[in-house]
Amino acid sequence: MLGGGIVPGSLVLVGGEPGIGKSTLLLQVLDAVAAAGAERSVMLVCGEESPAQVKMRAERICAAPGAIQVLAETELETILAALVERRPALVVVDSVQTLYSDELSSAPGSVSQVREATSRFLRLAKESGTAVFLVGHVTKDGAIAGPRVLEHMVDTVLQFEGDRNRFFRLLRAVKNRFGSTNELGVFEMGQRGLEAVADPSAIFLVQRGAAGSCVHVAVEGTRCFLVEVQALVNPTDLALPRRLATGFDRNRLAMIVAVLGRHCRLTLASADIFVNIVGGVRIEEPAADLAVALAVASAERGIALARNAAVFGEIGLTGELRSSGQPERRVAEATKVGFETVLMPLADARRLRNGAPVEGLVSLRDAITRALSSPDT
Repeated sequence: MLGGGIVPGSLVLVGGEPGIGKSTLLLQVLDAVAAAGAERSVMLVCGEESPAQVKMRAERICAAPGAIQVLAETELETILAALVERRPALVVVDSVQTLYSDELSSAPGSVSQVREATSRFLRLAKESGTAVFLVGHVTKDGAIAGPRVLEHMVDTVLQFEGDRNRFFRLLRAVKNRFGSTNELGVFEMGQRGLEAVADPSAIFLVQRGAAGSCVHVAVEGTRCFLVEVQALVNPTDLALPRRLATGFDRNRLAMIVAVLGRHCRLTLASADIFVNIVGGVRIEEPAADLAVALAVASAERGIALARNAAVFGEIGLTGELRSSGQPERRVAEATKVGFETVLMPLADARRLRNGAPVEGLVSLRDAITRALSSPDT
């Protein structure tokens, strides 16, 4: 996620909603760095939890909890003095909203206090070479006191996503001066903390084959995985039908619905349309357009798509399928999971070698005709 390792002297901001698992993940990072060598001292500055609470969690999820130094303090000047004295290789501050400086009259968590703390930690990191991780809470509406006001000051911003009611968590790089911002980390929450998921396709393809379900081959940075897209089309009596999406851009969904109505003659003007990306993952790439469109068409017709086919492709306003990039990796991942064919734009299919289990399509209408008229539907 960081581009190959933790850069000395870097300032990393880890944001996410409360309870998503930020403290657990960074405690495991401290444990892993401490176990790598005795010369790498690590420290946890806890402003939200007591040392006893941190110890209980560390004994449950850490291999060597005794190697992690813990400083329970919220006064900024005291924390900085302790870091200058100890000079650890890695520091985790949990969380930056709890810190305060006596030089400012505002309350802890205010914009001025949060900015002052971040600027002081930035100066410390660059002068001493200590890598600093700041934990910041983000509300759903992006409150101004959240870490969004700090993104321009730090080197790297990692966003922790997922549903607290689910087991899976996603770590996405929003900003990274030392690596790619397209990386995606998938973790599973268990009794021993967060564990990396080596094969995300196995967890995101729980159940498929019903009407309104389609499998998309997604690419996020260096990771390629398959995810199920579900859609529900239901008649409505509302003057303005609803277009709701979970894990997908709502504006892009409205565009896809308009293309389906104009170029594919689907009667969607008087129906509520709901789209969900299974597993709590959020797909931002335009290549998911085709999977969303086919899921909506399948739900509207009440016909299940072919179980042995995965899809990807971007949709244009004229109904054509546009190239999405990296078709070789997508086809290899779909074949590994067991899909017999991959529906994709014709431009991408021509770039593959002969004999690949692919089918190139020119337009969205061709894709719907192919997907809804396969032998097993």
